[in-house]
Amino acid sequence: MANLRKTVCALAASALVLSACGGPSASQSDSRPVVLTTFTVLADIASNVAGDKLRVESITKPGAEIHGYEPTPDDIKKAAKADLILDNGLNLEAWFARFVSESDAPHKVVSEGVEPIAIGEDSYEGKPNPHAWMSPKNVGIYVDNMVKAFSEVSSGDAATFKANGDAYKAKLQAVQDEMTGALIGLPKNERALVTCEGAFSYLARDTGLTEQYIWAVNAEQQATPQQITRAIEFVKENKVPAVFCESTVSDAPMRQVVSATGAAFGGVLYVDSLSGPEGPVPTYLDLIRHDAKTIVAALTGAKP
Repeated sequence: MANLRKTVCALAASALVLSACGGPSASQSDSRPVVLTTFTVLADIASNVAGDKLRVESITKPGAEIHGYEPTPDDIKKAAKADLILDNGLNLEAWFARFVSESDAPHKVVSEGVEPIAIGEDSYEGKPNPHAWMSPKNVGIYVDNMVKAFSEVSSGDAATFKANGDAYKAKLQAVQDEMTGALIGLPKNERALVTCEGAFSYLARDTGLTEQYIWAVNAEQQATPQQITRAIEFVKENKVPAVFCESTVSDAPMRQVVSATGAAFGGVLYVDSLSGPEGPVPTYLDLIRHDAKTIVAALTGAKP
C-alpha cells in the first residue's frame, strides 16, 4: 500500500512538472467533477446522463477486452483524482476490487437492481453473466443508478441529470421495441441467437430469443471441439438461419459452424467495447442499434 501511494504521488508530481512546462493540464482547465468508468460503454452512457455538468473518462480504451484488463500506473493516477468511479459489477471487472481499494473516491456499481442471469457452464458456472448492458431494458436501470450517483456528486444539477436520463431511456426503449416487434413473426425454432461468447443472455431474454453460444465467457482457451459440435447440432436441429460472432474475438470457430450447417454468417456483433469516433459503433446507442439491426436482418432475411 505504501509503495503504491508513493507511485501515485510520483506520477502526480510528474504531471505537475509537465503542466508547468506545457500549459495547464485537463484537470486545471476543467473544474467539473470527474467520473471515471471501467470501460467505454459505461463512459458513453454516463456522458449522456451527465451532459456537460461532469467530465466522464474511461479507464480502458476503445476496442479493449475488459475481462482480463490489467490497470496501469496512469489508471491509478486517474483514480486518485476522480470524484466518482463507476463499475459494471456482476464479476465483470475481476481486477476492480483491488484497483478501487487504492482510491478514496466513492464508487457505484451501475448494475445494482438488475435481475442477474447465471452462467450455465465452465469454471464460471453459477456466477452472474456480467453482460447486463447488452439489454436496453437493463441499461435503463444503469441510467437510474447514474442519475442518483451524479446527483450526490453535484446536487445542484440533479434536475438536469434526471431529464437527461429520462430522454436517454426513451431512446433505449425505442431500440428494444423495434427489435422485439421485428422478430415476433419468426417461427419459434428460428428465434435463436447463436454467438461465439454467451454475452447476449439478457438481450435474448428481453427480446424473446433462445440463446446458444460456443463458449460461456471469453478466456485464454476457447472453442473446444465439443463446444463447436454442440453449436453445430443446435443450429441443425433448429434450422437456425444465421449465426454471429463478436468483434473482440476470432470468428474462426463460428465459421466452422457455418461450414457444417449451411447457416449464414450473420455478421459481427459488438459487446465489450465501443469503436473509435470513426468506427461503426462510437456510442452505446450505435452499438445496440447495430447489433439489433444485424440480428434482425440475418434472422429474417431482411436488408439491414
